[in-house]
Amino acid sequence: MLNQTRPDLNSDYPDKLLGKSSKPASRLGPPPGEPIGIATNLIEAIARETSRWTRSGQADVAAPDPRLRNIVRSKDTPALFDWMIETFNFQGISDRVAASYLQAHGSITWHQIKAQIGRDPACSLLRSYWAYEDCRYDKTRQACSHPRYLRGCPVPSHPLRNGRLNQTAFSFFLFVRDVAGSDLFRWLDDQLAAAADLGNSAAQEALVGPMRHVFGVSDKVLTMTLSAVLMADRRGRPDWFDVGSQMIVVDRLVHNLLARAGILARSGANHGYGQHCYGQAGCADILRRVSAKIDARQFDAGFPANFPRYIQHALWHYCAADGLNVCNGNNIDDRKSCEQISCMVYSICGQNALKIK
Repeated sequence: MLNQTRPDLNSDYPDKLLGKSSKPASRLGPPPGEPIGIATNLIEAIARETSRWTRSGQADVAAPDPRLRNIVRSKDTPALFDWMIETFNFQGISDRVAASYLQAHGSITWHQIKAQIGRDPACSLLRSYWAYEDCRYDKTRQACSHPRYLRGCPVPSHPLRNGRLNQTAFSFFLFVRDVAGSDLFRWLDDQLAAAADLGNSAAQEALVGPMRHVFGVSDKVLTMTLSAVLMADRRGRPDWFDVGSQMIVVDRLVHNLLARAGILARSGANHGYGQHCYGQAGCADILRRVSAKIDARQFDAGFPANFPRYIQHALWHYCAADGLNVCNGNNIDDRKSCEQISCMVYSICGQNALKIK
């Protein structure tokens, strides 16, 4: 997953982020001005701070995984499937735990599933992508929705961390086989070509939308995974890199930062976390508009000037407990205005409470 560097919080980490400043910032609230301008100033300041505390912005979000780069260059669909399935294992749990489990037990591969399903599987759910629904395989209880076929079913035969991941692997295999014609590279090219004239958000939806019905994979994980694939070979596939660099992952941390900072309210875009984050005037739309005003080359000379994926990631890193651990529910009472007066952007932040009493 992402190669993140967290500073030692007990050494030379900046006092202003730890609430130790001897000269607290004034509680002025955001200055008057255009909402997008205020949002840009705040987000650019956070991105600049984040870039200071990572070895390299490139290493955090845009550095190609050598294995993935080779897969993309060789157009090897089974290998890409295997890489994506491993990535899907990192959702809903810490990277450390997921990596440890994979190292101990292994993953599941395209060739294993292909050999097991065969031409006419006993369970009707495994006959096509569209039929694979309501499997309900439960690893703990060793149960499913078609128990008479369970003993000979290939789905439970792989020691993945839980039954949902087993279902995801088979659902994704059937998607690649039946929807993508066993050629993910051609499918990605075709989807991007169809959305070429419709803008960046349409290109993202052209890829994430059809995969949204693969069992057990969230929009967040799909977007992160596809973005990494598209950015893996910038030299060989600059058109892919352009799309991948524009893809935005809005998780709860990023959404909450935009809400606490008053960016959503000032933009007339108040909404709860979820699909609205990707809608018109939602979190992703705001971040794209802000990113267009920030030259990302100031953070890494190798970045493109307009790099929404990095800007979004910088916000996540500022908030995450595994990152700079500043703007999150562990440090802020959601029922109150933020009281972290030593936060570097406190004076231009709206300090909005997330929950109304």
